[in-house]
Amino acid sequence: MRVRLVVNPLSRRGGREGELVRAELRRLGVEIAEQASEPIDAIVVAGGDGTFAHQIPVALAHGVPIGLVPLGTFNDLARTLAIPFDVSGACALVAAARTRAIDVAKVNEAYYVTEASIGISSRLARRQHPEGKRRFGLLAVIASLFAAVRYARPFHAEIEYDGRRSRVRAVQLTVANGPHFGGVITVADAAIDDGWLDCYVVAVKNFAEVIGVTGVIFGGRRRAVRGFWAFRSPAFEVRTHKPHHITADGEPAGMTPARFEVHPKALRVFVH
Repeated sequence: MRVRLVVNPLSRRGGREGELVRAELRRLGVEIAEQASEPIDAIVVAGGDGTFAHQIPVALAHGVPIGLVPLGTFNDLARTLAIPFDVSGACALVAAARTRAIDVAKVNEAYYVTEASIGISSRLARRQHPEGKRRFGLLAVIASLFAAVRYARPFHAEIEYDGRRSRVRAVQLTVANGPHFGGVITVADAAIDDGWLDCYVVAVKNFAEVIGVTGVIFGGRRRAVRGFWAFRSPAFEVRTHKPHHITADGEPAGMTPARFEVHPKALRVFVH
């Protein structure tokens, strides 16, 4: 099997372990294409969810699967697919060549696999610096989070899905494609191959609502409480009174208005 290896040197571990990935794949008998013109049987991404997402259109165009060696900060896709976090274990999955079809989502022509957001987490992603994430990992993310929350401002949004329309005043709107996102959130009844997207709206107004919403989010439930709503659909149209930045898997994905849609089981990935 010949693969194209894509290493993100700015990811949490990519700079120091990229060459280890290359050596381990070769040890397992996987050939690495050195020229862009060479035909390939797969793509292997050594990095985080954002690096993986960038390779989705390439994989779809070539009709090949993607292997993931998780070297990012959160590695939500690896958690979802039970991909080992050690280099040797992840490379072994590639060499074994067993695949699974998963859903991919799209917003503003940008593909993603875990979540796309407007609001606090989008501001957080834009405030993070690669050097800080690489050196300090989660501590750098937490520091950026406090800064993002401090300057968070509610925004008005209109959400259309399945012929319905909801108007909200939110501080955070997330459209998730799987059960794990944000590094710490797990939703028990969501899956990355169920053909659905989940839209979560956070609109807290006081400390009591913050406590209630926190319990729902970290409890992995989709039920509505004061200050929180959850919608499920294969597609969402989101419009805001003013244009707002969108991030998808931590990477810039344009501005609102936007359409979020799922492509069921469109991508093959290497798994156990």
